[in-house]
Amino acid sequence: MDLAELTALLTPDGLRLVDELGAIDSADDVARAVSRLRAAGHSPDLVSAAVGQARLRTRARAKFGEFAGRMLFTRAGLEQATRLEVAARHAGRFRDAGIRRVADLGCGIGGDALAFAGIGLDVLAVDVDEVTAALAAYNLAPFGDAATVRHGRAEDADLTGVDAVWLDPARRTAGHSETSRVGAGDWSPPLDWVFGLAGRLPAGIKLGPAFDRTLIPADAEAQWISVDGSTIELVVWTGALARAGVRRAALVIRGGAAAELTAAEDAEDAPARPLGAYLHEPEGAIIRARLIGEVARTLGAGMLDEKIAYLTSDEQASSPFVQSFRVREQLPNDLKALGRALRERGIGTLEIKKRGVDLDPAVLRTKLKLRGSERATLFVTRVGDARVTLLADRV
Repeated sequence: MDLAELTALLTPDGLRLVDELGAIDSADDVARAVSRLRAAGHSPDLVSAAVGQARLRTRARAKFGEFAGRMLFTRAGLEQATRLEVAARHAGRFRDAGIRRVADLGCGIGGDALAFAGIGLDVLAVDVDEVTAALAAYNLAPFGDAATVRHGRAEDADLTGVDAVWLDPARRTAGHSETSRVGAGDWSPPLDWVFGLAGRLPAGIKLGPAFDRTLIPADAEAQWISVDGSTIELVVWTGALARAGVRRAALVIRGGAAAELTAAEDAEDAPARPLGAYLHEPEGAIIRARLIGEVARTLGAGMLDEKIAYLTSDEQASSPFVQSFRVREQLPNDLKALGRALRERGIGTLEIKKRGVDLDPAVLRTKLKLRGSERATLFVTRVGDARVTLLADRV
């Protein structure tokens, strides 16, 4: 979206047109909507902006639920925005720490600021991109004076009266089309400035889950977050927002239910052991937080291989921090023999998981030429130097 499209969109007629379009789910829907609106005499800028917003609102339901229907987005802003259920948990931490006024520096389209304002905190939201800041102002307008949006650099924001800050210093380009990554040193705002500010004010710093752990301040809490099987972010908490005695945390959310494992330091891994009757796949947040050993001990499990993040046990056990499977058998690694074995067992639907091997599950699934009504999970991994293929069922 450029300024011309934004100007056309932020009018009563433009916003009404977006609302009237409703859900747009496919490229065919887009083409039909564009043709209809152009035939009705609407300007190219307005048609592009309105149809684009309707499409983004449809996609945004996964992150913002029913709130998506009254928000405006950019493609990059939606991609980078925190899911509302996660943002609400972050906002709760600020509130519980006694914070009253938060500066969201690098607010994007305002997803996190929306959560802060939604639980009664005063918010100063700042973004360096003019279009993005304008959309954030629209999204936060229902909160009136409780949410103020400024166009400018995070480094130049006036933090007078601010109790804590929320920052998202990512290695990506600014703007509002598709996100693209930039060089390792090109953080915006600069990482040194971010951590310097976090040493002076309580802060939550949103980072990618693969962030270099050696750069995390020793006195900060590092919390990795997984949602429905995807590890989405690392948040570094400082000052009053960091919990006493917690330096490593893994928050796992599945189907709206949440569980968290915390520790004062990385957990020692459990020793490797032979394959048992059950295989357990730790959640990504557990792996990133290096708390696999802690989970293994609660399950009575060991590592399948000391370098591979799979656990195995003889007895069935459950935990919110793993996905568990009952091992049926070990199958051949040879492609033809493997396909034949799966077809003999009538397996037509196959979930393929792999670690420690160079394998494209989609390509393998095509080559196996499956048929049948049964379903199962196939693990392809390594134990020592040997490749291992295991057939299993979800518990």
